[in-house]
Amino acid sequence: MHEHHHDPIDGDIVAPPPKIPVPEHVAEAIRTLIRWTGDDPDREGLLDTPQRVARAWKEYCAGYGEDPAHHLSRVFEEVGGYDEIVLLKDIPFQSHCEHHMAPITGKASIAYLPRNHVVGISKLARVLHAFARRLQVQERLTAEVADCIWNHLHPVGVAVVIEAQHGCMTGRGVRTPGVGMVTSRMMGVFREDERSRAEVLKLMGY
Repeated sequence: MHEHHHDPIDGDIVAPPPKIPVPEHVAEAIRTLIRWTGDDPDREGLLDTPQRVARAWKEYCAGYGEDPAHHLSRVFEEVGGYDEIVLLKDIPFQSHCEHHMAPITGKASIAYLPRNHVVGISKLARVLHAFARRLQVQERLTAEVADCIWNHLHPVGVAVVIEAQHGCMTGRGVRTPGVGMVTSRMMGVFREDERSRAEVLKLMGY
C-alpha cells in the first residue's frame, strides 16, 4: 500500500521549531516583575509564563541577529529600461518602543526610484521587519529603513512613510486610542524636487 506524505505547504499542521532554552536569571527577572505588579508567579496559571515571555521577547527582537542590508544584496539589472517609481504600499509591521517596551503597530510605505537596477519587491518588507524587530523609536525606524535602501541600492530617490499607533499612548499615560503618528524620510530626488515628492506621496495615499 502506498503511503502518501502530505506536504506542509498543503496546510497540514507541522511541529513547531524546538524551544530555545531560557536562562534562569531571565526567568527570575520576569517572576520578579510579576510579583511587583501584585500577582503570584507560583500560581498555576503563571508557572510557565516566564519562559513564554522570554521566548516571545527573543522573537520580538529577532532583528538584532539580522543584517537588514543582506536583503538588498541580490539585485536585478535587466529592468527593460524601467525608470519609474517602485512602491511597496501599506506594509503591516509590529515593533516595540524602547521607552516602555510597549507595542508599536502600524504600516509602512517604501518607495525608490531606481538608477540602473532593482531588488525583489518583498525585500523592501524584509528590510523594514529586520529593523522593526528591535527596540525602536518610530523616527529612527523610518530613517534606518530609508538609509539602508539609499546606501545599498544607490537609487535616484528613496521615500519612506510610516504611520503607527503606540501602546505607550493607547494603554497607559494619557490613553489616547486611535491616534496615529506619521513619520517620513525623503532622500535624493524626493527630497530635492517638490513635484517628485508630491507624486510619491500621492501614490502612497497621502
